[in-house]
Amino acid sequence: MGMLDSVLGQVLGGAAQQQQPQGGGMGDLGGLAGALGGLLANSGGQGGLGGLVSKFEQAGMGDVIGSWIGKGENQPVSGGQLQDALGSDTIANIASKLGINAQTLLPMLAAMLPTLIDQLTPQGKVPEQGLDNSNDLLSSLSGLLQNKQL
Repeated sequence: MGMLDSVLGQVLGGAAQQQQPQGGGMGDLGGLAGALGGLLANSGGQGGLGGLVSKFEQAGMGDVIGSWIGKGENQPVSGGQLQDALGSDTIANIASKLGINAQTLLPMLAAMLPTLIDQLTPQGKVPEQGLDNSNDLLSSLSGLLQNKQL
């Protein structure tokens, strides 16, 4: 996990530097949760977690995201597969919010997303109400980082 910690530190550090001129906000983790909130939260405009599942299914990777939601072992995903499922515009938007490029973001998302979605779906299914906002993500990210799962 040392390499992932290093990548996250660089990414979160870049996000914090980008946020500081605007007054800070919720800090490093808040920037990451905000960026991922656009992808996973109901209020994010991407269809929430259910929309993400649909994108993966359309890309022929329903079994991959299903493994993250289900109670079994999480299947790995590559940065290229994420790019295919999410689309270049979505990846560029998230990368821009974090102040990094897509080539830095994709391996980070490939490492984080399976564990994060697994954490956000403890019952082994997508919550019927979805994820309300980035506070759910912030809470989950904080727990995962503290437990060294990310």
